[in-house]
Amino acid sequence: MKGGFRQAMSGLHTWCGLTCGWLLCAIFFTGTLSVFREPITRWMEARPALPTTVNGAAAPALVAAASHLAQHASGARFWRMELPQRTRDALLLAWQPAGAPRGSLQTAALDPATGALLPAPWGRRTEGGRHFMSFHYMLQAGTPGFWLVGWISMCMLVALVSGVLVHRRIFADFFTLRLGKGPRSWLDAHNASAVLALPFLFMIVYSGLAIFYTSYLPAPLRAAYGPGEDAYGRFQAELADQAPPPRRKRSGQVAVLHPLAPLLQQAEMTTGRPAQMLLVEQPGDAAMAVRVIGRADEGTRGLNDPKRIVGFDGVTGAVLQVQMPAPGAAFAAEDIHATLEALHFARFGGWTVKWLYFFSGLLGTAMVATGTLLFSAKRRQKSLGEFGVVTGQVYRAVEVLNVAAVVGIVVASAAYFYGNRLLPADMPGRAGAEIQVFFGAWVFSLVHAALRPGRRAWVEQSAAAALLCLGLPLLNHLTAGQYLIDYWLAGDGVRGAVECTALGFGVGLACIAWRVQRSGRKAVPAQRTAASAVATRGPTARQRWSVVSRVAAAAVGGYALVSASTAALAVALPRLTAVSPADGVLIASLLGFALYTGAAVWTFGARSPGRAWTGLTLISSVALLITLLLKTG
Repeated sequence: MKGGFRQAMSGLHTWCGLTCGWLLCAIFFTGTLSVFREPITRWMEARPALPTTVNGAAAPALVAAASHLAQHASGARFWRMELPQRTRDALLLAWQPAGAPRGSLQTAALDPATGALLPAPWGRRTEGGRHFMSFHYMLQAGTPGFWLVGWISMCMLVALVSGVLVHRRIFADFFTLRLGKGPRSWLDAHNASAVLALPFLFMIVYSGLAIFYTSYLPAPLRAAYGPGEDAYGRFQAELADQAPPPRRKRSGQVAVLHPLAPLLQQAEMTTGRPAQMLLVEQPGDAAMAVRVIGRADEGTRGLNDPKRIVGFDGVTGAVLQVQMPAPGAAFAAEDIHATLEALHFARFGGWTVKWLYFFSGLLGTAMVATGTLLFSAKRRQKSLGEFGVVTGQVYRAVEVLNVAAVVGIVVASAAYFYGNRLLPADMPGRAGAEIQVFFGAWVFSLVHAALRPGRRAWVEQSAAAALLCLGLPLLNHLTAGQYLIDYWLAGDGVRGAVECTALGFGVGLACIAWRVQRSGRKAVPAQRTAASAVATRGPTARQRWSVVSRVAAAAVGGYALVSASTAALAVALPRLTAVSPADGVLIASLLGFALYTGAAVWTFGARSPGRAWTGLTLISSVALLITLLLKTG
């Protein structure tokens, strides 16, 4: 029975990894890059450094900013003034015209010392590092992409747990690395990268799911607050210890904006933090309000660093609200979400933690990549005939997808940087065009892998990615007139680090291309022998149906069980304990992801698919009955 359970976990681990591994590799790699999304954005915007050195924005610049906005954006929904984050940055203005679609912003830039209008466009319009973050959690595909990433993340959590259950000697195998041994070498690399980053992998996957707990698991919220559109608002209001900032409606009466410099100074004295931006809501109206948002301290050692915001009446300058943590305040339930976000986005510990996240993310990417490659390496030596008469074609498709997922995503990411520098700076819609370059390069990688022999595709795409990365500093110098040495001389280590990292990637990819090319020359006879190996007898139709049925049970039945169980828990906790309904929803939702992992493991460990379906249905029915009794009782 014990051997049977481990064998079942091996199948669960293999198929979770294989079916989700290709997109998961891309998701992990782009998530790793998005650790440095602000530096990447700064590099891609390519804004010139101003000759004068100014800390913050001088009073004349704020007066000029308000005047410019009043002249060019009088009917806008809001005005935004982003203060310089570094001594030679510009004061950036943005506004959304009335009636314009959400997200369609007009921009301008001012000299923070004098308020003089700077040439437009000031830098390049780009999504920058935000593209990698958007791809990371929604594949740039809206709601369907968001749900697909959630499903893949849940499969990774299941794969991590099943992998630990399969490898009894996982920590001992960490110290075993057999080079040049074919599939055994890939297995050793897979184990080593997994063990080295295992705590990080569990944390990053769970926190990535948990920060969207009301989206991925809406059942607890609906059970406690009803299905109405205001359910989430009531939940957030009860969970928060402070009321949200008051939302004012336009009065229709014209008014003059209060001077911003004294409001900025008062807000910074109140919060003890330099300001990041000023936001003017309902500008030009008697109901306008000014919010001064403090700059986050990402160098803090604590995980919970709430935003500091001071709201003012835009006409009188009276303080409307101060949003900042009270001295000595205890950790509250509402802080859990902020803590999970800080963990997932590395919003603590400064650059040291960001680099640790970056290298851990690369290890996680390597773990996923070696797992997908291990499948192909094993089948290259001995076919298992899992897919019947089309097994050979499926193996070939797996190899093509491996190339596109592992190396192709690197080529696409490098091409994204090249698109940023080669597209005209004043091109309309250039931010979207850069993203199209990214996906176009990725599709080209897939087509190239399909047309070329497997090993040649690996070598050629690795070499292409290396050349793209190594050539990035030269491209930057030729197109933007900026250079790596100039960054360091100007004290702009952030943009300099982007190019140094690109050079590091280039060297690493060149080594990979050389290594694959060299190993291919040695392995040609062995590869021909392996290709002629006789396939072993594949699984029967009954075995295939068993796998499909278990997958359906884990996916559909497992989600139904988790939804019903967490809904019952969210309703029961406030009745049985002293927690509030909001706390009950929070606790039940966060437990739901662990519960789903357990349900998937149990489903594949059950003696038969029928027993799995029966157990899931029974538990779900009992949980639904409990929920109905508690809500009607």
